[in-house]
Amino acid sequence: MSLLSRYKFSFTPQELVLMLITMVWGGTFLAVHHAMTVSGPFFFVGLRFATAALLLALIARKSLRGLTLAECKAGIAIGAAISGGYGLQTWGMQTIASSQSAFITAMYVPLVPLLQWLFLRRMPGMMAWAGIVLAFTGLLLLAGPKGGSLAFSAGEVATLLSTLAIAGEIILIGACAGKVDVKRVTVVQLAAASLFSFALMAPNGESVPHYSPYLLFSALGLGAASAVIQVTMNWAQRSVSPTRATVIYAGEPVWAGIVGRIAGERLPGMALLGGALIVLGVLISELKLKRKAKRTSPNEASG
Repeated sequence: MSLLSRYKFSFTPQELVLMLITMVWGGTFLAVHHAMTVSGPFFFVGLRFATAALLLALIARKSLRGLTLAECKAGIAIGAAISGGYGLQTWGMQTIASSQSAFITAMYVPLVPLLQWLFLRRMPGMMAWAGIVLAFTGLLLLAGPKGGSLAFSAGEVATLLSTLAIAGEIILIGACAGKVDVKRVTVVQLAAASLFSFALMAPNGESVPHYSPYLLFSALGLGAASAVIQVTMNWAQRSVSPTRATVIYAGEPVWAGIVGRIAGERLPGMALLGGALIVLGVLISELKLKRKAKRTSPNEASG
């Protein structure tokens, strides 16, 4: 039996919805990249998540009455990680291409098992290590070398640091899973992410930008998209395994690259190869090796 014949290429409605979300999310990188011409990064992120928090609060207003102190603490911690992740990612997009940002951001997937090993003493498996090596190799090809030496630009460093915050967000969400109400925590974490982002405007030397229709509609549009996508993901992933969902999400930087290329972005050949290695590292890091049980013959069993 061939390898391809072992798999059925059929998708559930939930998986198709996740694919659509991934395509839309990949396209948002270009929108954020253009928004940086009319706004500072932390104001934009703050406005974006304030919109998302407000919309979700309206949807989940009944369940918010039962908000607990533990849920507030969890939401604030996750919100701080979200603010750091999206804030640094958006800051980086002031100087690097949207497609390059998307590929570097995908590094958060193989970084999760590495951070779990460092802080929770959970040793990554063989495939996780292989994914980490591939992803970091891809990162080196994507980001350099420049001028005959390996050097990361400020935008690339900021984006890479954002992946640590995003990976931390995932670990925090995993630690809180089953202990809190998802709707209430999501509202708190989005509101906290907005407040933290607005607070970071001063250290970054930002001021409230002048009114711009593009800024207003992009921030509000992305905020609404964040709210809808978050709710939809929670619905879809009730029946889609985390591994299969991650494989679908791995297409996000690919779609960002396609949208960026249509818009005129042109990454060098080595950078494209690096992006492909990062996506491959993401996919491999989620694979699990299955050990085959040793078969014993009747003679061995009786001996």
